[in-house]
Amino acid sequence: MNILVLPGDGIGPEVCNETVSTLELLAKKKGVELTFRDDHAGGAAIDHYQDPMPDSVITKAKASDAVLLGAVGGEKWDHLTGAMRPESGLLKIRKELGVFANLRPVAVSESLADASPLRPEAIAGTDMLVVRELTGGIYFGEPRGRSGEPGNEEAFSTMRYTTAEIERVARVAFTWAKRRGNRVCSVDKANVLVVSQLWRDVVNTLHKREFPEVELSHMYVDNAAMQLVVRPSQFDVILTGNLFGDILSDAAATLGGSLGLLPSASVGGPVGLFEPVHGSAPDIAGKGIANPVAMLLSAAMMMEELQHPEIAAAIRAGVDSALNQGLRTADLHREGKTTRVSTREMADAVREAALSAL
Repeated sequence: MNILVLPGDGIGPEVCNETVSTLELLAKKKGVELTFRDDHAGGAAIDHYQDPMPDSVITKAKASDAVLLGAVGGEKWDHLTGAMRPESGLLKIRKELGVFANLRPVAVSESLADASPLRPEAIAGTDMLVVRELTGGIYFGEPRGRSGEPGNEEAFSTMRYTTAEIERVARVAFTWAKRRGNRVCSVDKANVLVVSQLWRDVVNTLHKREFPEVELSHMYVDNAAMQLVVRPSQFDVILTGNLFGDILSDAAATLGGSLGLLPSASVGGPVGLFEPVHGSAPDIAGKGIANPVAMLLSAAMMMEELQHPEIAAAIRAGVDSALNQGLRTADLHREGKTTRVSTREMADAVREAALSAL
């Protein structure tokens, strides 16, 4: 299988290197042939190609079985605008690969309950999956733009969804719910937005037609944001649009105490895109203190998608083992309670336990 690795910027190369090393070891033990190819994305691609996501990289991605992406962006490129911003490259590759559903699992293990910003009793039992529509909505809707003279300008973006776009991502959410707790909470703003009224109607129709055995509820996005803080354990699968999903999934990602723990997968097209939830964190890049767990777990999601669940399970077992030993990178370390380790040391612990689990 051919994997395109786009390390990107900041801590991206560090966590990608450790993840590729882990995959190589586990694949070798299982007799699975993985071929890795590297290229640039985001700021690194701007420096190399003068484009955050050039067509040549897209072509390589489409010819691969999966894409691993580190993180993009940083102060070096903050002055750039429009299509030259590093983040615009993410929108482009998602659109080009046709990955319309972003999956973000958020599970808080017992060993990490005290790292959460919430009380242990509030976070206990949290195990949710946020399914976010990824290629439509206000991020892509037309028309968009700015007009008018300086001092009297107007800017506008359009939130737009079609029945087909809503149906396909809702189908992903219902399908995943059947593998989990069999519950979907669809999040919208149907009391205000016409586009959300269509969203709710389509989700209800699909539910009745194809997934009547799944429990379906609806929640306004402002209430959902509050409920994520008050009682996150109530959720199984959250289904929502691009804008709301962007906000809610980032909020949910903090429940475990660090963005460095949370993976994600963008699926729906022939080639999946797998990346950690965290950003490029340029302030700690090159210091060897970044948390590699989110990238490792993203790779586990990739191997599951590529029909190698045994490797995925081994990576997850390795992560659990390292955390249960009290090993923590700087983002999660608590003096006197855990053992602080480097990026490499954390990855080494995961690799050792994962190899034993295979």
